[in-house]
Amino acid sequence: MPDKTRQKAAATAGFTEDERAAMQERAAELKREARRPRGAKTDETAEVLAKIAEMSEPDRDLATRLHALILASAPVLSPRLWYGMPAYTKNGKVVCFFQSGQKFKARYATLGFSDAAALDDGTLWPTAFALTELTAEHETRLSELVKRAVG
Repeated sequence: MPDKTRQKAAATAGFTEDERAAMQERAAELKREARRPRGAKTDETAEVLAKIAEMSEPDRDLATRLHALILASAPVLSPRLWYGMPAYTKNGKVVCFFQSGQKFKARYATLGFSDAAALDDGTLWPTAFALTELTAEHETRLSELVKRAVG
């Protein structure tokens, strides 16, 4: 086996096909960003909405509702794709993201918060929430978390 082939196999060992696909999506995102002329505007909201439209139900409904909730709760956040998932950034740093359960064949979707989110609560706090449905109570709680996350 040629050395480069062996290195590539070692680098991807242990990752599922879905995880490798997500990494490839992230690499493509970074390439698009690097090719974009400085100061050029792209419609990242449209890219996020297109990715949400590709999802199957019930994740499409969850992602659509969360997208609206996040932007209403924290207008300072900017939508963009991150590893092929809808994400929301502040000053270029991902604060929260939606992961379709179907993306990694999980039984639930996830709303996750990065370390840029200001959710610290002592020495232990949740950074991801499993979602199977969104009730009015869930929306209220998540809205409060998003507001808190942006500081």
